[in-house]
Amino acid sequence: MKKILSLMMAFVLSAALLAGCGNSGKDSGTDAQTEGQTEEQDSTEQENQAAPVDVNVMALKGPTAMGMVELMNEVDSGNVDTENYSFEIAASADEVTPKLVQGEADIAAVPANLASVLYNRTEGQIQVLAINTLGVLYIVENGDSVSSVADLAGKTIYASGKGSTPEYALNFILEKNGLDPAKDVTIEWKSEHSECVAALAQDPEGIAMLPQPFVTTAQANNPNLKVALDLTEEWDKVMENEEEQSRLLTGVVVVRREFAEENPEAVADFMERYADSVKYVNDNVEDAAKLVGQYDIVTEEVAVKAIPECNIVCISGADMKEQLSGYLTVLYDQNPESVGGALPGDDFYYIQ
Repeated sequence: MKKILSLMMAFVLSAALLAGCGNSGKDSGTDAQTEGQTEEQDSTEQENQAAPVDVNVMALKGPTAMGMVELMNEVDSGNVDTENYSFEIAASADEVTPKLVQGEADIAAVPANLASVLYNRTEGQIQVLAINTLGVLYIVENGDSVSSVADLAGKTIYASGKGSTPEYALNFILEKNGLDPAKDVTIEWKSEHSECVAALAQDPEGIAMLPQPFVTTAQANNPNLKVALDLTEEWDKVMENEEEQSRLLTGVVVVRREFAEENPEAVADFMERYADSVKYVNDNVEDAAKLVGQYDIVTEEVAVKAIPECNIVCISGADMKEQLSGYLTVLYDQNPESVGGALPGDDFYYIQ
């Protein structure tokens, strides 16, 4: 009897052990299946997140496009696979504006005040990612009579850009230095920069306000032409004691709000690569000049001399907002229409 009971107990224990092993195997299979599904789901999510999107970028011939050339070259060389970048260099802002508004361009380098105008006209559908160019305006002369803004008193200044930012910038700097633009200087407005250079050729004592890279081009044709004042530096000087700070700016990089909201990863990728490109251009002037010539922005010969004077930067975040908002305020005070009739709201500035 004891032997039978012992055999029965052994059978029950074996059955329990087998059942336990069976449940364990079943649980392991379920866990393995669940783990496999989770890994597959994570892999799918990663693929979806990493899927490149089309990023259409535009820039204007001149300094606003120069900072992009290393990125453009990397894309054309097949070294960028995070997003599908395409670049277009335009001759004027009139080519960029409709493509931004119609959604054909996602990111663009445009004049700083135009960004504000577009923000107002599109009811906030344009945002600024970064300042890409500080001031590029210079006072040049044939002689050696100007070493400060005060020396401009009584002078004739040839300039182009009446009714736009060059006029407002010049007026602001003159006024902050105690000069009345309407009384203390004579400003002869020309329709093109080349007309200013031609006027200088016939007026040995004349002075002109010219932008880069046109200054470099003009100096190549007239070796006696020298830079007397850097208006970006002069702007910074008058800002030293001001409560609200600003910089003299030329260009910014903007993005369509809809694109930024739908593709924040692509925007972040662009900004990282663009900042690297700007650094490369400033640190490797000769190589960058070759790329500038290659992309037909300006000739390599002009670029190699102009790049150090073009104030190419990539300023984003809070610094971008402070400097740009101050600059737009200066323009607004002189002519509200220069910024689209109203100063943009805080949502104008893309800060992550």
